[in-house]
Amino acid sequence: MEQCDEAVIATNDDASDCKCSAVRLGYWKDEYISYFVRSAERKAPEINRGYFARVKGVEICVEQFLKKTNGNCQIINLGCGFDTLYWRLKDMGHKFQNFSELDFPTVTAKKSYIIKRNKALLSKIHESDGEVRVSHTDLHGPSYHIMGVDLRNTDEVEKKLMQAQIDFSLPTIFLSECVLVYIEPKHSINLIQWLASKFQDAAFVNYEQVNMNDRFSSVMLNNLKSRGCTLAGVDFCLSLDSQKKRFIDAGWTGCKAWDMVQVYQSINASDRHRIERIEMLDEGELLIQLFQHYCLVLAWIGNVFQDIEITVESRMSTLNID
Repeated sequence: MEQCDEAVIATNDDASDCKCSAVRLGYWKDEYISYFVRSAERKAPEINRGYFARVKGVEICVEQFLKKTNGNCQIINLGCGFDTLYWRLKDMGHKFQNFSELDFPTVTAKKSYIIKRNKALLSKIHESDGEVRVSHTDLHGPSYHIMGVDLRNTDEVEKKLMQAQIDFSLPTIFLSECVLVYIEPKHSINLIQWLASKFQDAAFVNYEQVNMNDRFSSVMLNNLKSRGCTLAGVDFCLSLDSQKKRFIDAGWTGCKAWDMVQVYQSINASDRHRIERIEMLDEGELLIQLFQHYCLVLAWIGNVFQDIEITVESRMSTLNID
């Protein structure tokens, strides 16, 4: 484990706390996050609304993917942390062949332990026709797998995916939320190149920083640095174009990218208006700045997933932040 890894692992706790804060206030429904977060203090309204946009943006892409494949597909969550998407998709009645999660062994050991101890989590994994196998860092069910691995090592990643019985010919969507940015460029490029070479039909949803070349981003970088966290891949986060270029150069067929202002505007208007009534914003400008410094990127291999889209409404006024 490298020096910065511990600080990167700690970002999972921060993200989980923030999601729990928003869920408790009613931004979205998640009956499972509380199993992973014991006590989370209430976050600022900008943070709650930011996480709402993040979770909904990823869901928009995943739901379009599932609809296109009619459930004959796989989901691979890279750097999964304590994400609860598997259980939420199950509750919504979505079908998929395989849902695999990868993260540092320290994280997957904790997540596996929590899953084992809580019937509400385990019962969704333990289907009648299959057993659940557990080791210290890994857990394997009939269609759910969580495994400890270093994403910088593609040989290790391949070995773990084989253990999870991933079918490289089956349509697959990769999810990555603030993961690639913490990996040195030579390793992150190697990973996404390897994925592009192994899978025939795939989509990659990447959520992370963008426009990281102004004063606001300098403050963000300094805050992270003070906690021992370096954004090793920040050069890919300078613009939406640099985000897209990374995937194209690594052999992906095509790529689209939206900043979170656009993603927020794409969320169903009634859903937006509902959450905007939960908390008043003191400073609307801060929310816009946050949204302008994060993005959602969608890359694809083949031609099956190129029309997955974030539909952006034309009027900026829908942000309702004044």
